[in-house]
Amino acid sequence: MRPSRHLPLTGLLFFSLIPSQLCQICVVNETNFWRLEPLINRMLNANYPKGTLGLNVLLTFRLVGIKNQSLEQQLSQQIKEDINSGEMELTSGELALGILGLGACENQDEEFIHGARLVSKLEAKFQAEIQNMEAHDGNPLTNYYQLSLALLALCLFNGSYSITSVTDYFTPENKNYYFEDQFSVDTGAMAVLALTCVQRNTQKKMDVNTEGKISNYVASLANKIQAEGKQGLFGNIFSTGDAMQALFVSSDYYKNEANCRETLRAVFDNISRGAFYSPISAAQILPALMGKTYLDVTNPSCGHNSVKFNTCTEKPGTVAPTSAPGNILVKYSVRINETSHTEVTVRKGSVFLDVMKAAQEKNETLFRFTVEETMWGPYVTSVQGIRANNNDRTYWKLLSNGQPLSQGAGSHVVQNGDNLEVRWSKY
Repeated sequence: MRPSRHLPLTGLLFFSLIPSQLCQICVVNETNFWRLEPLINRMLNANYPKGTLGLNVLLTFRLVGIKNQSLEQQLSQQIKEDINSGEMELTSGELALGILGLGACENQDEEFIHGARLVSKLEAKFQAEIQNMEAHDGNPLTNYYQLSLALLALCLFNGSYSITSVTDYFTPENKNYYFEDQFSVDTGAMAVLALTCVQRNTQKKMDVNTEGKISNYVASLANKIQAEGKQGLFGNIFSTGDAMQALFVSSDYYKNEANCRETLRAVFDNISRGAFYSPISAAQILPALMGKTYLDVTNPSCGHNSVKFNTCTEKPGTVAPTSAPGNILVKYSVRINETSHTEVTVRKGSVFLDVMKAAQEKNETLFRFTVEETMWGPYVTSVQGIRANNNDRTYWKLLSNGQPLSQGAGSHVVQNGDNLEVRWSKY
């Protein structure tokens, strides 16, 4: 394992907004820039063994204007290599994020997008999602978050998509916005961004009726997002960044300074408590905190005169040895028709996935599982040989002390005495 390099954020020098923007978008002011340092350093210091793990980070770096040439080049090159290798089939959402990141803010990677025909490939993936919905009771190949990302990228980069498909499948009542009867805030938020882009796209000819439908969809989804607001957050801390972006472009919510202060206070508190464990989660929240949305990717001012960082590379110093972190005991169960229980000991600071591995070592028959590495982290695909299936809307639900996880199996840190469960579920 290569040694980590400490790249501290020593200061945020400039952040300029025209006065009208200050009234319209909720942003972190200069006196609170220091609160963002953990997010920046989380992205700067992370390892990115695969290009897909850096998709969100590259997009955020360019969109916000974080200047770190070596890391930007590394992420860009890894993404291109992953796309060219053909060994890994990108999902529609992953390819869409690749296009957004590589194409953000008018840079040299735009040549690669055209040369590799990425937009055409995304058109095919988007169409495959639609065809799967037509054949399987409205269920996409992936999910509506990825479908919305694909539509957003096609819209921003002049790809082809059917307005009829948009009006048919993006209605706010669609079941795919819900997860076990709970409205999915980040899914709704990404749909708002995509639909807003479609609404603004002058190249697409729409009649008054269609334009009115899309406007109503955006308004309805924005209302649903606001209805999920609690103590400044929307859904949970990890969906709040997407929600903020959606509300920036679709509602007057953040024109109320009290709403802005409440959200920023809640986000700052979560940053200070280390909530953004992964670079992906840090990358997802940062654009909104700096008043940016993914719709700004093709804006001529994208990445310019927004924020400049002074960073420096320090050689690793001598670190004093620390005492062993100790062990914790947790309960773990798998629930299908019957429930299988066990207790395992793991190191303090372990994540949910470590518990699953420890249980599998104790009894492979009852606790064997498989995961798939995605850009959002490890995703549990099967337990006891039973596989999740999008067409059947089945999945493996992860719970801690009876509550669904707000993070994935690779990010949720477990505590001593936790009661952890993996449950066969349908959404």
